[in-house]
Amino acid sequence: MGVIRIIKATDREQLNSLLDKRNEDIDQLTARVAAIMAEVQQNGDAALCAFTRRFDGANLSTSQLKVSPAEIEQAYTMVDQEVLASLRLAKDRIEKYHQKQLSRSWFQPEEDGTILGQLILPLERVGIYVPGGTASYPSSVLMNAVPAKVAGVSQIVMVTPPGADGSINPYTLVAAAEAGVTEIYKVGGAQAVAALAYGTESIRRVDKITGPGNIFVTLAKRLVYGQVGIDMLAGPSEVLVVADSSANPVYAAADMLSQAEHDRLASAILLTHDTELATAVSQELARQLAELPRQEMAREALANHSAIVITGGLAESLALANEFAPEHLELLVEQPFDCLGQIKNAGAVFLGAHSPEPVGDYLAGPNHVLPTSGTARFYSPLNVDTFMKKSSVISFAKESLRRLGPDIVRLAEVEGLQAHANAVKVRLKEL
Repeated sequence: MGVIRIIKATDREQLNSLLDKRNEDIDQLTARVAAIMAEVQQNGDAALCAFTRRFDGANLSTSQLKVSPAEIEQAYTMVDQEVLASLRLAKDRIEKYHQKQLSRSWFQPEEDGTILGQLILPLERVGIYVPGGTASYPSSVLMNAVPAKVAGVSQIVMVTPPGADGSINPYTLVAAAEAGVTEIYKVGGAQAVAALAYGTESIRRVDKITGPGNIFVTLAKRLVYGQVGIDMLAGPSEVLVVADSSANPVYAAADMLSQAEHDRLASAILLTHDTELATAVSQELARQLAELPRQEMAREALANHSAIVITGGLAESLALANEFAPEHLELLVEQPFDCLGQIKNAGAVFLGAHSPEPVGDYLAGPNHVLPTSGTARFYSPLNVDTFMKKSSVISFAKESLRRLGPDIVRLAEVEGLQAHANAVKVRLKEL
């Protein structure tokens, strides 16, 4: 039996099972998350230390929650210098890409003296969540902190769970220092989101929280939305590959596995009208899977949340891709740029055989924090605008109010808002 199912696009029952997004029973989890967050609201740092002992095995005092400058200096002595050079290269490329997204405040004067405009300002204080514990994700640090820095955010607060010995991975610390993070705290999970949203004795509340995490982090972000801003509600990772007869099955299988190894709930889908390619990719998946250290994780993702879908042609493959609205969309086709105009829904689009998804994860420049679970229909990748806010500017001249005031009065009165109308009428009388 193969490691992945092969289905036909005409089999709507199986296709719909793929389109139905992978959800856990969140009611019970939400109650647990809410209880954790209430505890942090009530007991502050003491609750953070208690949850860090319970979930991470790290016995920290309140004075040890914040990473010290000495710990960051020590981290620089522990990292491989070639890796550090690669991190700096990635940081520079991410920074240059995001600088192109910057918008400026603008003002438009009119002939009668009226001035209309828009103030575009950075948020003052943001929190970024970075997964941690036994893992190290310096790329996630860069992808969250660099756009915030480019936007002009003056206070970038990072939270990440510590290892059992109370330390943070040195690569995570070095990436934070390189990216301009101003504060780092050894706390993770829902309790970290609560600290960022509500504040504790050590951690001042932030204006917005960004960054991916597990289901507890995602539910916590959902609960605090409105108290603070959030970037998006991230789900399991996913890749969708559209391939034609020109595609290399080795490449397609490798790219699918690059997502399947993330998580048991991850999804890897191939859409192709070439049945021979479908068979070859299926065989490659089995061969490459056997060589992966995380093969059990990937095997479960392939078996439960992935498929190779046989379509009626490239046009149908592209239409289905839009229906999936994937986090990562790869076009392994002979003329990928010819297809780009037909793409409506995708977090990031990778064109051609030499643009595998990991290029975007680490070093290309665009952000790898992307909408998942079909939310690319209405969400965008993390970007500079995520860390900015806009205010409208209105300065009406006398002549403008004299000329347009009666229209404003009529519109206010038809809505039954007499006080609105009167605020204009009293000025019109003087004019």
